[in-house]
Amino acid sequence: MTDSVNKGPLAGVKVLELAQIMAGPTCGTLLADMGADVIKVEKLPGGDDTRRYAEPQINGESAAFMVMNRNKRSIAVNLKTDGGKEVVKRMVAGADVLTENYRRGALDKLGIGYEALRAINPALIYCSISGYGRSGPYADKGGFDLIAQGVSGLMSITGEPGGPPVKSGSPIADINAGILAALGIVSAYVHRLKTGEGQLVDTSLMEAGIHQTFWQSAIYFATGVSAGPSGSAHILTAPYQAFPTKDGWINIGGANQSNWERIAQLVGAPELIADTRFVTNTARMANLSALTGILGELLKRRGTREWLHDFDAAGIPAGPINSIADMVNDPQTLAREMVVELDHPKAGHMRALGLPIKFSETPGSVRRPAPMLGEHSREILREYAWSDAEIEALAGEGAVLLGK
Repeated sequence: MTDSVNKGPLAGVKVLELAQIMAGPTCGTLLADMGADVIKVEKLPGGDDTRRYAEPQINGESAAFMVMNRNKRSIAVNLKTDGGKEVVKRMVAGADVLTENYRRGALDKLGIGYEALRAINPALIYCSISGYGRSGPYADKGGFDLIAQGVSGLMSITGEPGGPPVKSGSPIADINAGILAALGIVSAYVHRLKTGEGQLVDTSLMEAGIHQTFWQSAIYFATGVSAGPSGSAHILTAPYQAFPTKDGWINIGGANQSNWERIAQLVGAPELIADTRFVTNTARMANLSALTGILGELLKRRGTREWLHDFDAAGIPAGPINSIADMVNDPQTLAREMVVELDHPKAGHMRALGLPIKFSETPGSVRRPAPMLGEHSREILREYAWSDAEIEALAGEGAVLLGK
């Protein structure tokens, strides 16, 4: 699915992405999908580290890189050369946004940190995504999703009770940091439209992880008790978790009293409604082990599809536990265009995830596949008024890599 006409709500916004791997590129992908012109300023040598992830690959191209960087153009720049720094400075003069995920002070040492670039373009929205933020005792430490999930408390509430620490299967701190960064950038852009002022937007993997702990933090603030892992179960309401069936598993959401009573009726155990152990949500939470044991045995009598049919008919929230393959081929996934198709110059025909936000008047789109390293270097430099002779000189200096 490609769209040569950019109609997204951020059409015309110019973004420089000096970020790699996950959090920063997640932010850039969201902005690009919504229409922004995102220029990926890749380091030399090698480019974004994700390009070198060994597996999996599609015709020699990193699948991880391609899924994170569609809709972007690539210019490959050696930021340690004078020419490379000049490239960034000239581009910043005409940019709306710059994103980066370097350690604090790294770009300042190169002369292209926030203060230096703000002097060139006072309206610039400069977004820093780091491990711990630009202030505080951890500000100089590097950050990774795994470490952030531990520091933020997420790993203490993930997994089964009594089991070892477990991180989320998805890099949730990285991805949420990218989403928060995109929200921060758009908010800063709205402010700039009103005032003409640019500003620094600062978020981190640690804060992105903390942001996911609303329920558990609320419990601690109210009781002083740190909640532990609860498997698939909810920590405030029941029954709300995965249950075994005759041939697999099913998620059931009995998040209020009426749903609970309908569940009890549907599984053929209406007597549970008046059972003093389960009569209220407070009682059900206090007797959760007994409740899940009883429901688990009842649900094992039939297969997942049979139960889902009946739960849907009764209007009770329930669903399968899809594999990624199941999810990708789910009719609702396809109806919402959450799988799109692209043609990559090297990888060939491929699929990618679609846009999770829909707009009635200014739809976003997947317009181009992820770029080859430096694929658009010459094109971009020309846009910023470098002559062909100057471009060749930059390449000769090793300041840029010109894609083939």
